[in-house]
Amino acid sequence: MKGLVVGAAALVAAGWTASAEAADMNYGGRAPYTVNQPLNAYSWAGPYLGGNIGYEWGSVSNSPVKPSGFTGGVQAGYNFQNGPFVFGVEGDIQAAGADDTFAPWKFSNPWFGTLRGRAGYAFSNVLFYATAGLAFGELRAQTFGWTESHTTAGWTIGAGAEVGFAPNWSAKLEYLYIDLSTSQFAITGVSNGYSASVVRAGVNYHF
Repeated sequence: MKGLVVGAAALVAAGWTASAEAADMNYGGRAPYTVNQPLNAYSWAGPYLGGNIGYEWGSVSNSPVKPSGFTGGVQAGYNFQNGPFVFGVEGDIQAAGADDTFAPWKFSNPWFGTLRGRAGYAFSNVLFYATAGLAFGELRAQTFGWTESHTTAGWTIGAGAEVGFAPNWSAKLEYLYIDLSTSQFAITGVSNGYSASVVRAGVNYHF
């Protein structure tokens, strides 16, 4: 009788063990799907906002003046990312101190802006990119107290590098070539346009 009781107890214990193992196996089979991605992977995707400062030098068509000076402004954009490939759009507006005087003529570029596409390749937190799009801005002529300004549009192309240096923060160094279309200036009697190179450094906050 004692042996029968011990045997029954052993059988019940074995049943409980098997049930527990089966439950564990079933739970493992229903484990949620997870993406195998390194915890330190850097993402460039999403919106960002930042500021920049740089230097501009250029030339005015049909005039010997070569305006140059410091620039500063703000930029905003949005990135999409597919693996190491990053693409998006960015817009900026700049105040510029570029000007030059030749004889009685003074030309300046008080401000400009761009709206560009960007495409690049990321090595984790380091992004190299090319950019191109629309440029717009003001060309101002002055002589003998008379001032005439024209706001025109044109195109821009450039390249840059951007580095993520802290959570949500990145720094960039960028070159842009800007070409604004010509306009007929009454003050000069000819058509004048403006083209310039811009080198600038900036920081962005990524939301």
